[in-house]
Amino acid sequence: MSRIATRFAALKEQGRGALVTFLEGYDPDPATSMAILHGLPGAGADVIEIGVPFTDPMADGPSIQKGGLRALKSGATLAGVLAMVRDFRKEDSATPIVLMGYYNPVLSYGVDRFCTDAAASGVDGLIIVDVPPEEADEVEPQAKANGLDLIRLVAPTTDDARLPRVLAATSGFVYYVSITGITGTRSASTADLAAAVPRLRPHTDLPICIGFGIRTPEQAAEAARLADGAVVGTALVDTLAASLDEQGHAKPDTVRKVLDQVRALAEAVHGVRKAA
Repeated sequence: MSRIATRFAALKEQGRGALVTFLEGYDPDPATSMAILHGLPGAGADVIEIGVPFTDPMADGPSIQKGGLRALKSGATLAGVLAMVRDFRKEDSATPIVLMGYYNPVLSYGVDRFCTDAAASGVDGLIIVDVPPEEADEVEPQAKANGLDLIRLVAPTTDDARLPRVLAATSGFVYYVSITGITGTRSASTADLAAAVPRLRPHTDLPICIGFGIRTPEQAAEAARLADGAVVGTALVDTLAASLDEQGHAKPDTVRKVLDQVRALAEAVHGVRKAA
């Protein structure tokens, strides 16, 4: 099995949900970003999403946009993010890593070359926000050939007619976008989530993780209770940003503050006991 499937199977056997963390690669600089990446599994992250910085991140809210700009100013490239994954794999061969980003950098890199290099670097899955299932031929054959999961976003606006098609084109896990709109701008109600997740279950056996608007340990725990995991990104990016000095440089406690927040989120998520 892939690392993603293996991790979710282990969590299911343990009766607990997953904490999926997101941060932009190279934010605010390569060394700090790498230090956080190395620390995430020990802090309780079950799956790690690394954002590939892009100049036009249409699905992302202001916080992640600013994080991407900091990363680009510090020299972020797709090749550089792949190098981060390779360095991470020297110490961790088990934690799943998903790259989340947009198609333009992948197209510029070359789709065949990218999928080959991503797999060789230790990447397990891809979330390419602006490649819908209808255009999957752009990347799906190459991803499958290299053992990369293609994780799809399902939104509240995904209707019943389109839902089976989206889920049939998904592997790894399903990323349920809990709100309509961009990341980190608001949170969905428990009632909305409680109604949404059962709508997905008949169409897929894959784990379902809830993201977009999960900010607090309490919200993360509720998402893990209703689904199979919680994705937290903007809240971590905000913590990182608040820790920087006036010039946007990391302080000595930047890494610790981000990892402490991950520990609090993980404690909440992992404290939710799920039915077998």
